[in-house]
Amino acid sequence: MNLGNLTSDIFAAKPWQLMFQDPATPIMEGIIDLHNDVMFYIIVIVTLVLWILLRIIYLFSPKRFGYYGPVSTNTHNTTVEVIWTITPALILLVIALPSFALLYAMDEVIDPALTLKVIGHQWYWSYEYSDYNQTDRDSIAFDSYLVPTDELAEGSLRLLEVDNRVVLPALTHIRVIITGADVIHNWAIPALGIKVDAVPGRLSQTSIFMKRNGTFYGQCSEICGVNHGYMPIVIESIHTNNYVAWVQKQMEHPSE
Repeated sequence: MNLGNLTSDIFAAKPWQLMFQDPATPIMEGIIDLHNDVMFYIIVIVTLVLWILLRIIYLFSPKRFGYYGPVSTNTHNTTVEVIWTITPALILLVIALPSFALLYAMDEVIDPALTLKVIGHQWYWSYEYSDYNQTDRDSIAFDSYLVPTDELAEGSLRLLEVDNRVVLPALTHIRVIITGADVIHNWAIPALGIKVDAVPGRLSQTSIFMKRNGTFYGQCSEICGVNHGYMPIVIESIHTNNYVAWVQKQMEHPSE
C-alpha cells in the first residue's frame, strides 16, 4: 500500500463550525453516517407531527366552530392505534441495527501493531509507547503540556497546541489504553471519533486506525478542575517510515 500519497492536513474546530470535523477513521465515518440517517428520520417525523398539529389547530379553531369546537363521537380507532404503535417500533428498529453494529466496531480491537498508554493528570497528559520497552531507560514516555499563548509560534492554534505531540503511524491498527492519575479526565479527539473516560484505578481501551496523514486536535472532555480547559491533545499521523525513524530517534535521545 502506497503511504506516500496520503495528504497531511490539520483537523481542528473552525470558527462558527456547525457540523462535524472531517473524519479520519472508519469509526468517525460511521458516526457521521449514523447521525445523517437519524437526522433524516427526525426531519420526517417533526414535519409530519407539525403538519398534524397545524391541521388540528386550523380545523378545530374556536373561530370556526365556537369556543369548544366540534365534538367527536369516535372513542376508538383500531387502525390508527395499530399504525401509531407499529410505525415507531419499525423506525426504532431501523435506527438500532446500524447503531449496534457501530458500537460493536468501536469496542473491537483488531490485532494492534502498536499500543499507546495515556494517563490524565491535573492538568496535562502523559504518554507511553510500551511496545519498545526493554528496560526502564529504553521506554518512550513523555508528558504533554499546553503551550502558553505568549510562547506560541506563528500559525499555531491557541489553547490547542502542546509541547510534545503524540506521533503515530497512519494506516496502522493502534490500541490505546487510557487511565487517570488523580480525577476523571476524558481523552477526546473529534476527527478520530474517540471520546474515552480516563478513570483512576481503571483501564479503558479503544482503537485507532487513521486513514490519512495529518495533525488531529482534541481536548479533555470531562470537567476535572480549575484548569480543565487547558488540557489539549495533539496527535500527529505520519508515514510509517517516518514513524520508524521517529521511534529510533526517541530511543537514542529520549529527551528530544
